[in-house]
Amino acid sequence: MYINKVLLFGNLTRDPELKSLTTGTNVVNFGLATNRVYRDRDGKKQEQTEFHNIVIFGKQADTVAQYLKKGSSAYIEGRLQTRSWDDKTSGEKKYRTEVIAERVQFGPKGSGNSGASAAPKGEEQDQNSGSSTGGIDYPKDDINPDDIPF
Repeated sequence: MYINKVLLFGNLTRDPELKSLTTGTNVVNFGLATNRVYRDRDGKKQEQTEFHNIVIFGKQADTVAQYLKKGSSAYIEGRLQTRSWDDKTSGEKKYRTEVIAERVQFGPKGSGNSGASAAPKGEEQDQNSGSSTGGIDYPKDDINPDDIPF
């Protein structure tokens, strides 16, 4: 048995683009950014961002197009799929790997914003976390992976 499963949680990098296929099925696509924070060999904190192309079909596409916007956070479950085509101008073969979403959950809305947007990385999250907004008050110190017992 083979498994093709993707789990992502990140922020939309552009507004969802809703289109309709010739069969009448709606399809929406957008970009999603995820990041990871780690320490390099010198112990310096590093951040790496990955960008993913997300495609959603059917009724879920309508809901995503209606409620999500650039900056919104979302949890995506799906599978990887790579498309290929010949570029009309250069004649080169082009490839695009996409996540075909099978399940989408909306992330928390940003505080005080009218749209569903998440705080930018490391900016508003530190300032707004805590009891004033009802969020969790996380400790400021970094976690050393060597201290984790498993």
